Amino acid sequence: MIGHPGHKLTATSLRLSGMAYDVARVRGLIPSLGDGWIHLDPQAGMLHPDSVSTAVSTAFRGSASSHSGRHVGARRAGAVLDSAREAVADLVGADPAGVVLGPSRSSLLAWLAEALSSRLGLGTGLVLSRLDEEANVAPWLRVANRYGAQVRWAEVEIDTCDLPSWQFAELIGPTTRLVALTAASPMVGSAPDVRVAADRIHEMGGLLVCDAVAAAPYAHVDIHEMGADVLAVSGRSWGGPQIGALVFRDPALIDRIPAISLNPHARGPERLELGGHQYALLAGLTASIDYLANLDEEASGSRRERLETSISSLQDYHDRLFERLLASLRRLPQVTLIGTSHSRVPTISFTVSGVPAEKVAEHFAERRIGTVVGGKGSRLLDSLGVNEEGGAVTIGLAPYTTRYEIDQLVRAVASLG
Repeated sequence: MIGHPGHKLTATSLRLSGMAYDVARVRGLIPSLGDGWIHLDPQAGMLHPDSVSTAVSTAFRGSASSHSGRHVGARRAGAVLDSAREAVADLVGADPAGVVLGPSRSSLLAWLAEALSSRLGLGTGLVLSRLDEEANVAPWLRVANRYGAQVRWAEVEIDTCDLPSWQFAELIGPTTRLVALTAASPMVGSAPDVRVAADRIHEMGGLLVCDAVAAAPYAHVDIHEMGADVLAVSGRSWGGPQIGALVFRDPALIDRIPAISLNPHARGPERLELGGHQYALLAGLTASIDYLANLDEEASGSRRERLETSISSLQDYHDRLFERLLASLRRLPQVTLIGTSHSRVPTISFTVSGVPAEKVAEHFAERRIGTVVGGKGSRLLDSLGVNEEGGAVTIGLAPYTTRYEIDQLVRAVASLG
């Protein structure tokens, strides 16, 4: 439950399932793991379980290109759309009436920034974070530059990559209209206390837009506990298709902001949905959330309850695996870890002394280990001075990551020294 005051993002803060996490069973759900690679690059998109591919192909064959109309294909498309809103709502503890769906998290946040631009005129302010990805930074900067809003930045601590919550009392003032803040960094893993920022901006009558893309695959996200007014997620981050969602804590807020829809009669979430839907991909989105809910075979109850059990079980497994990874990397003198936050998701970036990140990633790829090169376009690594030294390599855990794969990565790093 990210953003709760004092919360540490570990499984011990959640109810654990009674059974050990069965990674072999989970791997059996994902056909592409047969390619012989070690996939430690979930930031580029987690691998798809077979159920997602099946749901997409089935919906392609049975759904129409619109949910308007009385024929059976349109009715099926409408049911797919409704199911996708319900699944996303279950994922974050929201009302389906507040779920806006679109082609990607980046597109939706850009549309949202345009819709909220009237709130960010001359004499107003907004707060952005150095920890955030560009998707939750660039749209707000464009609006601020166009209309004259003042931008203030929440900075990270250089040693830990924490984003201290005490900053928000100073950064958020009477003229602040919006805070854009990540729930977790996909690069260094740090998970700031979103609730502190939310409470502060609400005191000033403003809104908080939270990017939960990097958090949703790893933590039991609750939009009400976080206090976010709008939450962004993306199916590709947990093994779903390239579909994004904006979730409004209060669905009524959607009708109080300007619409961007091409349909002048649009109501509710459709007011912020530009163009038609990819219904087959929406079916895959629902299947991917069901996959998350069933990671733990012992999970039971509603989908929301199964998500809590399964994510708790996954967190327990990841806690032990990630501790092994960090301990192993710390023993290598040529490795420098970036970020040591205690509240985090299982993602880490590191550098290897004397070796540019691109070369390190190439070295891994030669051994069939997939990683992500962080650096270009990263405000975080710029602020830390990492890009001046050749960038960093980012790795993360997935539901299908094994201890053997972690040990293989560590051996590959050791061979560089």
